[in-house]
Amino acid sequence: MGQNSQGLYIMMFSIHGLVRSRNIEMGRDADTGGQVKYVIELAEELGKRPEVRRVDLFTRLIRDRRVSEDYSVPVENLTDKVRIVRIPCGGGKYIRKELLWNHLDEFIDKTVKYIKREDNIPYLVHGHYADGGYVARHLASLFGVPFVFTGHSLGKAKKSKLCDEGLSDEDMNRKYHIDYRIRVEEKIVGCADLVVTSTHQEVEQQYGMYEHNTVPEYLVNPPGLDLERFFPYYAEDQENEHSRQARVAINNELNRFFLNTDKPLILALCRPDKRKNIGALIQAYGESKELQAIANLAVFLGIRKNIMDMGDNEKSVLIETLLLMDKYDLYGKLAIPKKHDFTYEVPELYRMVALRQGVFVNPALTEPFGLTLLESAACGVPIVATNDGGPVDIVKNCQNGLLIDVSDPNTISRAIKEILIDPEEWKRYSSNGINNVRKHYTWDAHIDRYLETIQGLRGGSHKDLYAIDGDPIAVKMLSRNKMIVCDIDNTLTGDTESLEKLLALIDPYKKSIAFGVATGRTIDSALEFLKENNVPVPEILITSVGAEIYYGGSGNPDQGWAMHLRQKWDKEKIKRLLGTLPFLEPQEPETEREFKVSYYMEPKEEYLKQAHDLLTRNGCRYQLIYSHQQFLDILPQRASKGKAIRYLSYKWEIPLDNFLVAGDSGNDEEMMRGDPKGVVVGNYSEEMEMLRGKRGVYFSKLNYAAGVIDGIHRYRFLES
Repeated sequence: MGQNSQGLYIMMFSIHGLVRSRNIEMGRDADTGGQVKYVIELAEELGKRPEVRRVDLFTRLIRDRRVSEDYSVPVENLTDKVRIVRIPCGGGKYIRKELLWNHLDEFIDKTVKYIKREDNIPYLVHGHYADGGYVARHLASLFGVPFVFTGHSLGKAKKSKLCDEGLSDEDMNRKYHIDYRIRVEEKIVGCADLVVTSTHQEVEQQYGMYEHNTVPEYLVNPPGLDLERFFPYYAEDQENEHSRQARVAINNELNRFFLNTDKPLILALCRPDKRKNIGALIQAYGESKELQAIANLAVFLGIRKNIMDMGDNEKSVLIETLLLMDKYDLYGKLAIPKKHDFTYEVPELYRMVALRQGVFVNPALTEPFGLTLLESAACGVPIVATNDGGPVDIVKNCQNGLLIDVSDPNTISRAIKEILIDPEEWKRYSSNGINNVRKHYTWDAHIDRYLETIQGLRGGSHKDLYAIDGDPIAVKMLSRNKMIVCDIDNTLTGDTESLEKLLALIDPYKKSIAFGVATGRTIDSALEFLKENNVPVPEILITSVGAEIYYGGSGNPDQGWAMHLRQKWDKEKIKRLLGTLPFLEPQEPETEREFKVSYYMEPKEEYLKQAHDLLTRNGCRYQLIYSHQQFLDILPQRASKGKAIRYLSYKWEIPLDNFLVAGDSGNDEEMMRGDPKGVVVGNYSEEMEMLRGKRGVYFSKLNYAAGVIDGIHRYRFLES
């Protein structure tokens, strides 16, 4: 497996799932903002370049009757080189992105499986938003490829705004998991090879809030615009049947609301989100009789059906909008349509506003970029926008409108009136917008900058993070079709001569057979003991009786396995309960791990039964493993050497019957059940007698590593 030299393979990640190539549901909820349109267009535009071989945009697969069936299609081809790839995780139901954190390691594992099946390693991975960044960061480490990140919005800036709105830390973490998100973003910023932003303000003010903000390279690269759709209002030669039909539909929809349909139009188009500050615009319009006499107001707040079925944030904004409409008696002057078609109707809506010499308004309290400002400007509509974030760069480059303090409704209404009542000013802003969007915000320029920058990233900071013998672990593991896993104490070690013979026997096969150990020792103890016995660090280390999996050393834990084990595991409760049993003596503190509690216990059946009964009565999810007639380990219900073997089989797509496992004691027993080829060495403990006669378990008469060699020959395991 390796990279195809005939062009770049780019993987992008936008995890939330409401991503499709056509009829994008802009504004459906908080997950369907401008990010969706941006990643789709970025993927498509990259795919047009000859130096790009393939672009895959990864998102979550959703099977839920509440959303379109489009989101359940495993692979959607956008072009012959661009695809949306949907990976299942966290069940089939749609859940908002803030609730996906616990499922992202499952997403990573299934993406690794996908990559192995495709036999295609990416040139780089590009994560969008914090969850996509989390996934891309780990995959970059596994495959040793550059990691590119686009935040779109950042947790620290969001937390600051939520604090200003009076939300408590408890509420922020309950609803948005904000502190966890910020911790993830700190790690992302600390190891990203490149951060792509749309504005200089993002780099200086938003990323500048993070501790490791000086680590990555930054590329300020505003998104491009599809100028074939967003053409000027006077360019009749660019119209087609779709645009003409869309104009009729949108005109009919607006005319249902207005008493005087010939007035100029004030337009706002955004998601129903409190931060979009749409209430301030309606208040500005409602309190200005002069503005009401001059123009109508149209507010498009995404796609909706029943308001009461929407989320709390969206619901409160829509209810506030309707109440303000009633408060200021804006019937016949204010339109709040329930839906719009993004592909065709929105561009026609902008052109309709321009034809009526209207204004586009973005009153958001904070605006990372403001793509709708570019869209409206490209069609010839002057803008009034917040003086925060992206609009500052847009107006500086395009000279197409006014920046204002959107916290003051009077300022909003004055700015709108200034443009509406001065035809020369309107014409100047309209012309500037049309010309300067084409000068500064084209996809060709964006992709030129992107490709030039990323092609300098090879051999980035992730090159050796998970490296073993110079190769990233994922690259190495994806070429393996078999695995040998041995217990350490009294199986791998115990006889130096036979250990050396075993290592020499398997060394010529290391490009096709992975070697690992499975032990009750902690990772640090295992590495120290292996070093003392002159055993090279294995590719896989299953430690703490299956409670942890590492790749090539202590710094490379398998995060997916850890997330899997955390489900319904309450270590402190278990320690509290078992502390009441006088026959249990806690082992040394260094033996305790996140997923393992260890005791010394005499080999009495009634003691084991009492421990089981106590934990079961109190609703604990656990398993007890007793070995060597003295060690009692309590692990999560999902943990064990055997389950870890099965997880590795699943993750790296190595069939279980291509595993050879060897051990000598009770904590090795489970990994020998089922399909793996089991070897019990001659110096085994008596609890292993339960396996005698079991299919697929070979009892060698030779001790220690000599018994492992005997088993390898017995199964002809090294033969193809």
